[in-house]
Amino acid sequence: MFSQPAVFIVWLLSVVLALTVHEFAHALAATLQGDDTAKRMGRLTLNPLAHMDLFGLLALVFVHFGWGKPVPFNPYHLKYKKWGAFLVGLAGPVSNLMLLTISALLLKALAPVLGGNNLLVVFLGFSFFINAGLMLFNLIPLPPLDGSKLVLALLHGHRWDNLRYSIEYYGPYVLMFAILADLALGVGLISMLIDRPLMLIMRFFGLDVIF
Repeated sequence: MFSQPAVFIVWLLSVVLALTVHEFAHALAATLQGDDTAKRMGRLTLNPLAHMDLFGLLALVFVHFGWGKPVPFNPYHLKYKKWGAFLVGLAGPVSNLMLLTISALLLKALAPVLGGNNLLVVFLGFSFFINAGLMLFNLIPLPPLDGSKLVLALLHGHRWDNLRYSIEYYGPYVLMFAILADLALGVGLISMLIDRPLMLIMRFFGLDVIF
């Protein structure tokens, strides 16, 4: 932060962009299905101020783990009753996939021309990794992450009420335990789920020869 302020600012911009587009995508997916909750609360916007959580952003800066404001939606207002919440959840990771794809293609085109120290190239590199990490992390099937929406959609119906309740209640505790174990003890539970898919994504775009 202090030794390379320009690089830190570029990193912060890439984080804010990734989180903003991610949360906007959730709001857009809910709105397109007929629920105007996010729109009424000012979340159907690409204004970063509407999506940033102060403590989440500070945590991201200092411990490299953070979050944005969750987008509210009413599942009972969604057009697709069974899969509606899943589609809202899926929109976030899909938006990150789009951003990482754009970043990777521009990075491959511009890095050989501008060089690795160019701030635009640095921004694109940060954007690729942050969006890939955000996408993969959110696909973990534990509440409140987006991946849990698929699990809950598959357990649609009254006979699964108790199991859904258990997943929604205990899921955040399991996730928090895994995160704290990674941060405090270096266990690597989260990284095991992210690192290998990230390497495969890098190879797909041919970025393993750049980094």
